[in-house]
Amino acid sequence: MSSQIKYLLDETQMPEAWYNIQADLPGEMPPVLHPGTGEPIGPQDLAPLFPMALIEQEMTRERYVDIPGDVLSIYRQWRPSPLFRARRLERALGTPARIYYKYEGVSPAGSHKPNTAVAQAYYNKVEGTRKLTTETGAGQWGSALSIACQAFGLECQVFMVKVSYNQKPYRRALMEAFGAELIASPSDRTAAGRAILAKDPTCIGSLGMAISEAVELAAQAGDTHYALGSVLNHVLLHQTVIGIEAIEQFALAGDYPDVIVGCTGGGSNFAGIAFPFLGRKLRGEQDVRVIAVEPAACPTLTKGPYAYDFGDTSHLTPLLKMNTLGSTFVPPGFHSGGLRYHGMAPLVSYVLQQGLIEAQSLHQLEIFKAGITFAQAEGIMPAPEANHAVAAAIQQALRCKEENKEEAILFNLCGHGHFDMQSYIDYFAGKLQDYEYPEEEIAMALAGLPPVARQANA
Repeated sequence: MSSQIKYLLDETQMPEAWYNIQADLPGEMPPVLHPGTGEPIGPQDLAPLFPMALIEQEMTRERYVDIPGDVLSIYRQWRPSPLFRARRLERALGTPARIYYKYEGVSPAGSHKPNTAVAQAYYNKVEGTRKLTTETGAGQWGSALSIACQAFGLECQVFMVKVSYNQKPYRRALMEAFGAELIASPSDRTAAGRAILAKDPTCIGSLGMAISEAVELAAQAGDTHYALGSVLNHVLLHQTVIGIEAIEQFALAGDYPDVIVGCTGGGSNFAGIAFPFLGRKLRGEQDVRVIAVEPAACPTLTKGPYAYDFGDTSHLTPLLKMNTLGSTFVPPGFHSGGLRYHGMAPLVSYVLQQGLIEAQSLHQLEIFKAGITFAQAEGIMPAPEANHAVAAAIQQALRCKEENKEEAILFNLCGHGHFDMQSYIDYFAGKLQDYEYPEEEIAMALAGLPPVARQANA
C-alpha cells in the first residue's frame, strides 16, 4: 500500500455553490472608493470593466452563490481535486504532525487559477463580451484565462510582466497555443506602458503596471472587458471550491486541520483554501489556526500598512482598503512571479486586521529548499509560489516535532512547477539570492498615496 494516502470525492460531491465569507465577517468591509471623488463606487462605475453578474458577486453578502451549470461542466474535467496525506514527508521530517495538501496542479493550466478563469469567461460570454484583457505575473493566471477564453469563444489579450515574460518561455507558449495574444509589460501598446518606459526603458515590470495596461485597453473598447486573477471579492469567491471540497475530504479522513497554511500574492489561492474553514470558525462550528505566507521580497501583509490605495501603477482603478506597499512599488525579479503584487485582497487584509489569521514572510532560498524536500518525498515538483506554503507547513511540522504535538496541518499546493524549471536550475546553480525589500524603499512608495487615499486613511 502506498504511503501517500489520497482522499477523493466523486463529481456528485463537487460543490454547487461558492462560499462568500462576507456573510460571516464581523462588521462591514470598508467601501471601494471612486479615485476622483473619494466616494463609494456603485455598479455603474465598474460596468466598463466587468459584466453585471460579476459586479453583483463583488458586492453581495449572501453566504452562498450558485455555480452555473456550464461552469460546473468544465470544472468536472479536474474537480474535485485530490487531498493527499503526505506520510512520506512526515517520515522524512520525523514529525508527529499529520500533513495534508490539497493539490490544484491537476487542472488543465496546472494551478488553481481556472477556478475563477472559467467563471469569469462564462459570465462575460453570457453578457456578449467579445474580448478579455488581463495581466499575468508568472503566467499561471494568463494560462488559465487563455484556456477559459478558448472554451467560450472569446479573444484573450495578456500583458505579462516583462521579467516573467523573459524567464518563462514555456508559459508564453502555452498561452499562445490556446490563442492568446502575449505582450511583455510595460509595453508601447498603451499610454500607461509608454509613460513607464519613458521614465525607465529597462523596467522589468510589475503586476501593477500590467494591470494598468490591461485596464486601459478594456476601458476604451465597448466589446472588451477586463479579467483579474486575484484580489477582488468575486475572484476569491470562485476559489472557495477548494476549501469546500477540503472540508468534505477531511470528513472522509476522519480528521480536521489544526493549522492551515496558504501562500499569498494577491490572495485568491489563500482565500480558496482558508475562507470556508474560517467561515466555520466564525460561525462557532470548529476552530482553526490560519497562516498566510508571502515572500520577504514583497512583504505586503507583514510590512505594508492597511490603507486605501490604487490597485495599479497608473492609477486607473478604484481605491481599495488593503495592505499595500504602494502602487508604485516594483519588487525585484525573484522567481515567484505570481506573488509580486504591491497590494493584498481587501478581504484577506480585513481578516488579518480582525486577528482571524496570521502572516509571515519567507526568503527565496528557504522556500526552494523546502520545495526540493517536498518533491523528493511526495513526487510532485511545486511551483515557486506554492513553495512558500510548503516551507511554512514544514516549519509547523517541525514545531510539532519539538513540542511533541500531533496536529493536523493543511496547505494548498496551488500548482505544479513543470513550466518553472528554470527557477530550479538557477537554484541548483547557486544563482538565486535572498532579498528583503528595504524599509526606506517601502516608505518612498507609500509616500506616493494620492490625496483622496490620504484623506480616507486619516
